[in-house]
Amino acid sequence: MFTGIIESLGEVIGIEKDQENIIFEISSPISHELKIDQSLSHNGVCLTVTEINENKHKVTAILETLRKSNLGDWEVGAKVNLERSMPMDGRFDGHIVQGHVDQIGECVSVKEEGGSWFYTFEYDKSQGNVTVEKGSICINGVSLTVVNSSENQFSVAIIPYTYEHTNFHKIEMGTKVNLEFDIVGKYLQKMFSNYQESLSNGK
Repeated sequence: MFTGIIESLGEVIGIEKDQENIIFEISSPISHELKIDQSLSHNGVCLTVTEINENKHKVTAILETLRKSNLGDWEVGAKVNLERSMPMDGRFDGHIVQGHVDQIGECVSVKEEGGSWFYTFEYDKSQGNVTVEKGSICINGVSLTVVNSSENQFSVAIIPYTYEHTNFHKIEMGTKVNLEFDIVGKYLQKMFSNYQESLSNGK
C-alpha cells in the first residue's frame, strides 16, 4: 500500500522487450536502497524490483499492466514518480493508494495562476469511475485533492513543490496519465450499481 507522497524522481535509462512484457531500467537516488522483490510505485503503478545495480534498478511490466497504464508510452529519458510502500509505523500523509491503476486519463488544460498550476484531466466515464469535489485522486502516483468535478473531467491544483519534485512539470495538453480513483468511492459506486441492478431485476 502507498500514500501518494512521492519520494523521488527516477529516469528511464533502458527499455527491453521480453515477449509481451517490457523490462524497464530506472536510475534514481533511491535505487541503491531498494531490495529485490520489493514493491515500488512507478507513476502510480506497483511494480516488483527484479534487479539492482548501484543507482539503477529494473522492473517488469506485464501485458495487463501495459494495457491499463501509460507505461507502454515510456521512452528512454522519461521522468518517473517513485514511492516505496508505506511502513506500518509511518505517517499517513496522502490517502490509500493501492498501486493498481484504474485507467488512463488525458490532460486537456494547464493554467498557471499566481504561482500554482491548475490541471484538468478527462477520462472515459464508461468504466464507471467517478470523482467528487474535495475527494482524493491519484495521478501518476501523486495523491491529490479534486478541485472541480464533472461527469468525465476533474481538475487539481498543484503547488510549486509538487510541480518541481514530481513529473507534473512534464505534463501538458495531450499528455496521458495513470489514474487510480479513491478506493472508498469505488466501493460505493459498486454498491450503488449493484443496488440499481437489483431494483431493475425486481429483487
